Amino acid sequence: MKNKVQRQREIRKIIQRGSVHSQDELLVELKRRGFELTQATLSRDLKVLQVAKVPHPVKGYLYTIPENGQSERQNSEHVNRINYLADGFKDIQFSGNLAVIRTLPGYANSIAAVIDSASPWEILGTVAGDDTILIIQREGISKNDLTEALIKILPKLNDKL
Repeated sequence: MKNKVQRQREIRKIIQRGSVHSQDELLVELKRRGFELTQATLSRDLKVLQVAKVPHPVKGYLYTIPENGQSERQNSEHVNRINYLADGFKDIQFSGNLAVIRTLPGYANSIAAVIDSASPWEILGTVAGDDTILIIQREGISKNDLTEALIKILPKLNDKL
């Protein structure tokens, strides 16, 4: 039996491919991948993931997962503005569903604010001091999943993680 986190991660992957037209189609695809669930469970998952159905000029309607309402250009500009924060990153350590990021003094609050405003699905929240950030991960999220989420938020971290 696959768990809720795995199922929701798979739903995200399927929808991000850009070819899902209906809940029935998504339900069939999930069952094909080994997930046993009802339409009601799928509907709740779609709500949690904030999935929307949007018109497409050729394909009719498609499911999509919004990226915090930002266009690609806006997102790129935002990344360029906040990427300097990665310069303050020192290291990250993990314990269970917690991660601790150490930063140079004065960087932690800004980095945590950027992480929180990005609202990555993998992270429930952060608590920041002057040079330390506590990250609370969702259940079932691996170190690699968290690392990838952080790199999406601050691409310059890729060289440091």
